[in-house]
Parts: sequence; structure tokens; C-alpha cells
Amino acid sequence: MTTPATTPSTAAPARLSVVQHLARILLGLALAGAGAGHLTVLREEFQAQVPPWLPLPVDLVVVGSGVVEITLGLALILLWRPRWRVAVGWAAALFFLAIFPGNIAQFTEGRDGFGLDSDLARGIRLLFQPLLVAWALWSTGAWRAWRRYRADRRTR
Repeated sequence: MTTPATTPSTAAPARLSVVQHLARILLGLALAGAGAGHLTVLREEFQAQVPPWLPLPVDLVVVGSGVVEITLGLALILLWRPRWRVAVGWAAALFFLAIFPGNIAQFTEGRDGFGLDSDLARGIRLLFQPLLVAWALWSTGAWRAWRRYRADRRTR
């Protein structure tokens, strides 16, 4: 009898270090805080990051992404079981990739927001997006789970 194939989200991820847990919680707090800002006092600042070519109302995008950020942030903090933690890590990484075009548009179109009032400042901001993706994957064990899944598939 063959065993069922596991997926990256169901493969048993290794235990996380205390530093990874703290980094995951910190990322969750940052996301939830940014999401709250989308819905309140930072709403206009976040509108500068919505590309004008997006065929949706700007405020809808800001509010919607704020709700997603709050949800991801709370999930990063509260869903500590490995199966859910890994899935949320991938979801957060994909979210950071999904909003990257808005950051690029802010840079290429020279739109100010969050004190990013020069091409240099906006360019430096772009460099941090890959770090957010890596942070989400590392702090949740998602990348390690994917590597383990790939290694298991190669040994079959």
C-alpha cells in the first residue's frame, strides 16, 4: 500500500527557534498595525501606492488591502500550529509579492507617500520588499517546509 503524497503545507515542518517565533509575531504586529492604518489615519498615504492603471477605485484597494493585512497579521500571531503557520507564511509572502507593483508604480511615477519624497527614498523602499517576503517565509518555517517537501519528492 502506498502512502499519500504530502504537500508543503501538510509536511511536518521542523520546530522553530525562539527568534523565528518572535520574528513571526513582530511581522504579524507590523501587518496588523499597517492594516489598521489603511482603515484610519494613514488612508491617504496608502493611496499613493495604488497604481493608477488598476481598474478599481483607489479607496476600495486601500481598504481591501488593509483588511487583508489585519487578517494576515492576526493569523501570523494566533495560528501557531505548524500546518497553519506554514500556510499563513506562504499567504503573507504572496501578499507582499502582490503589492509590489504598487510600490514600483509609486517609484516610477514619482508619487510621494510615507515621507518617500525622492527617487532615492522610493528606490530604497523597493529593496525592502524581498526582505519582507523572506521574513514571512523564514519566520513561519514555510521555506524549510518547502525544501523538505522537495527533498522528499526527490527521494521517491
